[in-house]
Amino acid sequence: MKTKGRTDPEKITLIRNLKGVARLNEVKIWSILASELSRPNRQRIAVNLSHLNRVSKPGDILLIPGKVLGAGFLNHKIEVAAESFSISAKTKINKIGGQCLTIEELIAKNPKGTHVRLIK
Repeated sequence: MKTKGRTDPEKITLIRNLKGVARLNEVKIWSILASELSRPNRQRIAVNLSHLNRVSKPGDILLIPGKVLGAGFLNHKIEVAAESFSISAKTKINKIGGQCLTIEELIAKNPKGTHVRLIK
């Protein structure tokens, strides 16, 4: 018999933590992120660096509920928190002076979610 819902224990824990932080701090972005991460893997979001370059300004904090891919270039320094990064995306972000964070690190750094933009 097929199991229904998420089976990855790390992702289940992350989703629970996001819902708890959203309730505790009364911040809607974390509950939206939890619902995005609850979607099936085949609907997972993948974003290229060229798209992040177009939609961001220097110093922005971007949150991606999926994977960041290395296609394209960045012209400015940004902080990016995502579920995962390709190797080329990580090297390009770090080379320009930006930061690659896990979602857990972003929650610990900024539990209120101030100035965080969710990119889908």
